[in-house]
Amino acid sequence: MKVSPSPCLAALNAGEPGRSPEGTAMLAGSNGKHVAHRAGLGRPGARPVSLWARGFTLVEMLVVLAIMGVLAAAARPILELSVQRNQEFALREALRTLRTGIDAYKKAGEAGRIAVAADASGYPPTLQALVQGVPDAKSPKDIKLYFMRRIPRDPFADPSVPAEDSWGLRSSESPPDAPQSGRDVFDVFSRSDRVALDGSKVKDW
Repeated sequence: MKVSPSPCLAALNAGEPGRSPEGTAMLAGSNGKHVAHRAGLGRPGARPVSLWARGFTLVEMLVVLAIMGVLAAAARPILELSVQRNQEFALREALRTLRTGIDAYKKAGEAGRIAVAADASGYPPTLQALVQGVPDAKSPKDIKLYFMRRIPRDPFADPSVPAEDSWGLRSSESPPDAPQSGRDVFDVFSRSDRVALDGSKVKDW
């Protein structure tokens, strides 16, 4: 004898999309009526298991890790470019600060505020002289003249090297195309062989 599903069971199946007929067991009661029995519905307060509650599979986690790796690889060149741009900006600022201090020392000597030997160029003997100060020749109280608060560091130099030793020094007696240190400091330059973003060499700035 073929048994047809009851109207209540058909409505229950229609109300849950995706539920296959196999998920419903047809049980015959002693009174001849069909009873719909679903897994978990027989327990008070039980709820169907959600797809989100089952967690992630290994394949899904590997796909996410692969996507994160691709994004990290794409962002690395941008990060390196940003770091170099900041270093170049810091180098230009440091060179401007040092050269301003060197020129101020020279002008103070020309104004007679610094004692300059007859055979001297009037430029500072060292970079430390800009920070340590020199006596003001026109001050009766022997006040010192200071031209810099501190010596900036070359951002491309080794961080373990002292700031005053991180720079290349050019004396007033050396040519610009072959700078050499001497008895005074006429100019400073970076010792790095790094090529700037504009294609120039930072040591030529």
